[in-house]
Amino acid sequence: MDVDRGRVVKGTRFKDLRDAGDPVELAALYDREGADEIVFYDITASHERRGTAVELARRAAEEVFVPYTVGGGVRSVEDMRAMLRAGADKVSINTAAVKNPDLISEGAERFGSQCVVLSVDVKRRGGGAGWEVYLNGGRVNTGLDALQWLAEGERRGAGEIVLNSMDADGTETGYDLDLISAVAERTVLPIVASGGAGHPDHMVAAVRAGAGAVLAASIFHFEQYTIAEVKRRMAEAGVPVRWA
Repeated sequence: MDVDRGRVVKGTRFKDLRDAGDPVELAALYDREGADEIVFYDITASHERRGTAVELARRAAEEVFVPYTVGGGVRSVEDMRAMLRAGADKVSINTAAVKNPDLISEGAERFGSQCVVLSVDVKRRGGGAGWEVYLNGGRVNTGLDALQWLAEGERRGAGEIVLNSMDADGTETGYDLDLISAVAERTVLPIVASGGAGHPDHMVAAVRAGAGAVLAASIFHFEQYTIAEVKRRMAEAGVPVRWA
């Protein structure tokens, strides 16, 4: 769930945002419907240089009973600690990690790699030769090679990758399978594929490309599919799923 000023929003390629509801209410609904995990991202915290979404983490702890990750505006180990103490199971870092890669290793040493999620927003280079890392909710192109960055994140102790394709985000035309496969060849970390889900078959394809989990927003927010329908299709295709 992308959160902006306390509301869940969803757009296409990070633009044309639509309101989708209250984040904790939606998370509690998805918990009841059988989601395995919930991910909250305050998508403007880094850009606006605001603090972490600690209050969101605290509210979620009262209503959500599956593991959940919170990210956005995390700049220090102290921010990570505050998020975990508020109830989050994992903390996602993105912009601050690129600016200070030591944050990954410091967080892993302090809290364990299982708590440190390295999130990355990537976009294909012009001409399609590889992918570059973007920061601040997709506003800033770092020029950093995505595959090299994720390999470094693994070396520094990240425990999981959320891999978000900006090209596919919100399009509902399927995940960037080439990107997933390329990352899977460079790292042994679990990959959570993000960006492009429009049909349960897209989830199946992402897992076959190398993802360990699939993240979706639009198809659930706007009631195109239920979580149960997605899991049923994945199970029929031979993908192991966890039933509620």
